[in-house]
Amino acid sequence: MLRKLDWYILKKFFTTFIFAILLLTFITVIIDVSEKADDFVKSGLSASQIIMEYYIGFIPHIVSMLFPLFVFISVVFFTSKMAGRSEIVAILASGISFNRFLRPYAVGAIIMAILLWLSYRYVTPNANKLRSEFQIKYIDGKGGGGSGSSTIYFRNDSTHFGQISYFDTASKRGSGFVFQEIKNSLVKNTRAEVITYIPEKDIYKIEDVLVRTIDSATNKERLVKLDSQLIKLNFKPSEFKKDRYTKDILTTPELVDLIDKETTRGAEGLNEFKVEKYHRDSTPFSLLILTLIGVSLASRKVRGGSGLHIAIGILLAALFILTDRFASIFSTKGNFPPALAAWTPNIIFAFVAIYLFKKAPK
Repeated sequence: MLRKLDWYILKKFFTTFIFAILLLTFITVIIDVSEKADDFVKSGLSASQIIMEYYIGFIPHIVSMLFPLFVFISVVFFTSKMAGRSEIVAILASGISFNRFLRPYAVGAIIMAILLWLSYRYVTPNANKLRSEFQIKYIDGKGGGGSGSSTIYFRNDSTHFGQISYFDTASKRGSGFVFQEIKNSLVKNTRAEVITYIPEKDIYKIEDVLVRTIDSATNKERLVKLDSQLIKLNFKPSEFKKDRYTKDILTTPELVDLIDKETTRGAEGLNEFKVEKYHRDSTPFSLLILTLIGVSLASRKVRGGSGLHIAIGILLAALFILTDRFASIFSTKGNFPPALAAWTPNIIFAFVAIYLFKKAPK
């Protein structure tokens, strides 16, 4: 049951965080407007259109990105202020244990973590769709540098493997199609110059086809040329296209589905998507660790006051972000396990939290 002291701390927790995140979001939007002013003018859109088509998506993206950092900074700031006014000394001297003092912080961190977890799963990806569509259309260059995907390798099922040299997701048409059936050895090889998706029938049409069938018993080959042929593939044209926004615009269920499908097809380079999936769970959990670090760090009254606490807090936050970035890069560019990459900062800073907790004034 929460008491008056708990509500007092929770009020400071939430008000400090809201003020900090709103202030920085406002500053970030102002900087973004100044950087993209020429692009906005060239787009020919009105201010209301820019707000509805871009900033409605941009603001949730910025808030979710800065959320953990500003939970931490907020905890350090208002706890340091309480320590500077000797409020924490009075609380502990009244017989309240430090563990009991942590209760409202834990409640606040859990509430924040749940909000961030839900946001990462559903809200932020949908906001990123708006932001990325605008970015591709008006800022990165019309069409985002083209809507095509080059050299796609896929696994249709356990025995069928394929390759498409180029596919345009806008026209739903591609070239250089190769489709092989393998059962211990090559059974059938189908090649086509052109592949086109027919949405009405949810099927693909291949043209200028050469079918090579191998009889494993006699080791004889049979070649057949066809003008066209219909073929069923277990994916839609939209799944061919992956750009730098793909992992950000998918909700978590969609991201998990994409990873499962691409794994079945034998696709490579999935660590980026896997790291993003695990990050959506690990980052909300990090709020609990960062909150404990913040309280333990700022609850001791020091000569430098809030300034010293905030400086140390910013240094720790920078180290946390740096650790996270290095772990992610080692996973996406190397062989570091994605789950471990996402959770590495939490594992390392959990020990920091335990150390600071033991050193906190009791």
